Amino acid sequence: MEHLNRYIDHTLLKADATPAQIEKLCDEALTYHFASVCVNSCYVPLCAQRLKGSDVAVCCVAGFPLGAMLTEAKAAETRLAVAAGAQEVDMVINVGKAKAGDWAYVEADIRAVVEAAGAAHVKVILECCLLTDEEKQRACACAKAAGAAFVKTSTGFSSGGATVQDVALMRRAVGPNMGVKAAGGIRTRQDALAMLEAGANRLGASAGIAIVTEA
Repeated sequence: MEHLNRYIDHTLLKADATPAQIEKLCDEALTYHFASVCVNSCYVPLCAQRLKGSDVAVCCVAGFPLGAMLTEAKAAETRLAVAAGAQEVDMVINVGKAKAGDWAYVEADIRAVVEAAGAAHVKVILECCLLTDEEKQRACACAKAAGAAFVKTSTGFSSGGATVQDVALMRRAVGPNMGVKAAGGIRTRQDALAMLEAGANRLGASAGIAIVTEA
C-alpha cells in the first residue's frame, strides 16, 4: 500500500528506554514521516521539542500497561501529557472491571481520559488477548460511547498482540467512522497489510522501519 509509513505509530515503550533512544526514535520518525512516535509520558516533553513543526505527532500511553490504576490517575497523567505536548493518548481500559461485567465503570474510566485529553485524540487499548469476543465488543461500545477516537488491540506487554480476527471484530463493532489501531507483534510488511485489510487504519509498531523498507 502506498504511503504505508503514514499509518505507523513508531513505538518505544520499554522500561529501559533511554533519552538517547527516544531522540533516535524521533529522528527515525522524521526521516520516514511516520504518523507519530508513541512513548511513555515522561518523554513527551523531549519528543514535543524534537518534533516541533513536523508532520509527526507525539503520542503517549496512559495507565500503561495494566490499566488498573485509579481513574483519576489516568486522567491526571493524560492532562499532564497533553499540557506537555502530546497530541494523541493511548489509554488502557480497566480489564478487571471488564471481566467482571462492570461496563459502567469501564465507560466512565474512558470518558474521564477523553475529557482530560481535550482536543487530543484518545485511543482505547482493550488488551484483546485477555477478553472474550463478547467482552471486546462491549469494550468497543464503551469506547465509542465515551467519545474516544480509536480502539486499539493490545499493549504488546501481555500474553498476545494484534490478530487479524480481532481487528475485523473491532471494525465491525465500532463501524466505519471510528479509528481502529492494531498493535503488538506487527513486524513485517505482510503483517501490516493484513491488519489494514482487516480494518485497521493505524498500526503501532517498533519495527516500522523494517516494515516500510521491506522489498
